[in-house]
Amino acid sequence: MIDFTNGSVFKLSPANPQEIGPQVAELLVPDEQIVASFKAVGDFVVFTNRRLMAVNVQGITGKKRDFTSLPYNKIQAFSVETAGTFDLDAELDLWFSGMGKVRLEFKGQVDVRALGKMIAGYVL
Repeated sequence: MIDFTNGSVFKLSPANPQEIGPQVAELLVPDEQIVASFKAVGDFVVFTNRRLMAVNVQGITGKKRDFTSLPYNKIQAFSVETAGTFDLDAELDLWFSGMGKVRLEFKGQVDVRALGKMIAGYVL
């Protein structure tokens, strides 16, 4: 499992859902669809209409992977921090019941407000 206790886990950039989708397709339940996807160097996260999946690619070959599923119905609170003039990274903090805080950092042109609005639609 990914250690989310270290604060920021990922520096994420937008990723093509058609590229990421096949890597998580077997884990999706019926009627679950990918809404957004982001990747770091090897790791990536997928936002679906039901959960956030964080994928930790391990080892030299990258064949070993840890898939951590974080259902939206376990979110107790969330926070969105947009990029600024000098701080170009945006952040999304999610507090999960029984797990604590998960922080995702986004670099580049990411509409973190849209992610916050999407999450609000699922948890409020």
